[in-house]
Amino acid sequence: MVLKVFFPSCCSSAESGILIGRWISEQNSAVILAVVHFPFIPVQVKQYLSELQRVTKVNVSVLGSWNNSKQEKEESLSEFLEDLGTIFSHEPWIQISKEGDSKFWSCSTLQKRSNNHREEEIILVYYDQRKVMLSCLHPPLDTAASTAQEAEDASRLSAIFDTVAKSKVLFMTDKYDDGPIKLTHWQSDGVEASIIVELMKQASVPACMLLTFLLSLISGACKSRMLKFWPLSFLWSKLSTCEQLAHRLQHLQVISSNKKAQNQTQLMRKANIFVSLLIDVALGILLMSWLYRKNRIGHLADTLIPVADHVAEELQDLLQWLMGAPAGLKMNRALDQVLGRFFLYHIHLWISYIHLMSPFIEMILWYVGLSACLGLTVALCILSDIVALLTFHIYCFYVYGARLYCLKIYGLSSLWRLFRGKKWNVLRQRVDSCSYDLDQLFIGTLLFTILLFLLPTTALYYLVFTLLRLLVVIVQGLIHLLVDLVDSLPLYSIILRLCRSYRLAAGVKFRVLEQQDGKPLRLLMQINPLSYGSVVQTYRLPTYSCYPKDSWTSLCKKLFLGELIYPWKHKGEKQD
Repeated sequence: MVLKVFFPSCCSSAESGILIGRWISEQNSAVILAVVHFPFIPVQVKQYLSELQRVTKVNVSVLGSWNNSKQEKEESLSEFLEDLGTIFSHEPWIQISKEGDSKFWSCSTLQKRSNNHREEEIILVYYDQRKVMLSCLHPPLDTAASTAQEAEDASRLSAIFDTVAKSKVLFMTDKYDDGPIKLTHWQSDGVEASIIVELMKQASVPACMLLTFLLSLISGACKSRMLKFWPLSFLWSKLSTCEQLAHRLQHLQVISSNKKAQNQTQLMRKANIFVSLLIDVALGILLMSWLYRKNRIGHLADTLIPVADHVAEELQDLLQWLMGAPAGLKMNRALDQVLGRFFLYHIHLWISYIHLMSPFIEMILWYVGLSACLGLTVALCILSDIVALLTFHIYCFYVYGARLYCLKIYGLSSLWRLFRGKKWNVLRQRVDSCSYDLDQLFIGTLLFTILLFLLPTTALYYLVFTLLRLLVVIVQGLIHLLVDLVDSLPLYSIILRLCRSYRLAAGVKFRVLEQQDGKPLRLLMQINPLSYGSVVQTYRLPTYSCYPKDSWTSLCKKLFLGELIYPWKHKGEKQD
């Protein structure tokens, strides 16, 4: 069986000593973690390794010897390194030797029972210890399509990555420590640290405590009984702004929680939420500064009333067209005049309402613009609610037309069953046979005829106002798609993939280095990063959709039968 030795490239220039690491018997592999230099006392090395095993839960032991002879090969040192195998009981005893500046190393194993050297069937794999320790190996996303061999390879790689990641305590000692043992690893020249990061860690504790206290007050106010009464509870559940604020409040609670992340997924989720909030607030502040510069709020308020008047005039012209002979169609004049005057009266009420509110619109917009400091998503949700309020008359027209059209459709379907001697059984939810007398058939025929001849007029009004309503829903849908994009996009993971791609590992690849006869095969292990699509799919944040999940078939069925398409946000509908 081939012996695979994973050797850290940072230890290639280390002085002679012994190799410590983990032996994986299932794979016949040795993962070298560090080199212990001379001089050392074997008892102290064993004590250090036992303490390291207790802390890291990794079976770390002495695997062999490392000989870095910059001059000619010294027989006495080689014999001494071989004799160390009798002190540290590990089999096989791996011996790696580097002669001078040669890049071709000698690697052999010593079997204590047979007391002979084996130089064949050894693969020396170099790996970047820092990148392997900081990276997170991700399993294949499509586990159903992955083969058994791919799953086995992923488990083998996971064992190597976990060995290096769990040995973080080993890498916290450098050459400046006063301990009895001197090690060489990727941080032996000094532990990586940042003064700014350490100061931010110290400052984050009181900041999180203050934020937790404020959030507890806000949560208590949101859960008070006053918000459970009908008008406030209705507005809280229907307005997109309230739902977005509640969603961001949950994000703040996750960030300010003093509970430590248990795994890499939770840590990345917190980081993604923090960066998403930060960028959201930054974009909101930029929008607010743009709105309050050069009196853009006043210009927006001045153009809002003429636009509302223009929309109302276009609707009046549309209704006048429908009350005549639209596209040459013959309509029921009486019903046409009743519906047209009814909708014209509503438009008159709406224009009066807009002009009544016109002196206060600039002040309302000025205070609404301040909400952009809470984030761009909050400002977009407020914009969606404003669009809903400004087009409320269109929504009313759509509801009136849909209810009238739905009533006629269901009336015609019920009377059609009457002609066939059928009826709808409400208890059993099915169509059963039924016998009708002559009076019932006569009344049914009259009603069917009336509804059938009035249906084209009603259907035309319903069609026109449904198209207008769908136009408004599309505009609101585009706004909420942008909100969902900002809420769900894992920006921290994407930035990490762009700047430090090795942190998000999908697997590894091996590159064959130069070879020489009689020397072990040398491979360089490199990390394959996750693709950007996999990063988004893996770390995408959950969002709250604004619209119910209807298929195109069910949507067309609702439109044909006249059922209402509610654009409201349904509380508790969480989508991943």
